[in-house]
Amino acid sequence: MKKVIRLFLALCLFFSGALCYAHGAAGTEKGKGEGTPIGKEKNNGNGSDKGNSINPILNGKVLFVAFTENLGEVAVDVLAASGSPVQGLSVLTPNGLQVYVPLAGDYIVNFTLPDGDGY
Repeated sequence: MKKVIRLFLALCLFFSGALCYAHGAAGTEKGKGEGTPIGKEKNNGNGSDKGNSINPILNGKVLFVAFTENLGEVAVDVLAASGSPVQGLSVLTPNGLQVYVPLAGDYIVNFTLPDGDGY
């Protein structure tokens, strides 16, 4: 009887681990916890390309932005895909920032540098 109980408990443990892995609850799927890098493109301005100095990463509902060099005061505007504003702020670089995105969906994030360049 003890062997049957041990076998049953071992199978329960195995299947619960397999289900967690399959649904990503264990945090073991590729890229979990690292966030999703966001593509950048320069959309206006004539200055030198500073896009490599702006590193946005989306992790769940939090947008993390790291600035790797001093760009001055950068305006950050988060817009829904429809164009309606979600949040707007300015940050002194090279500090980073965190922005909470309340709902799942598509968003546009605009970075405007002091010289008018936009990304």
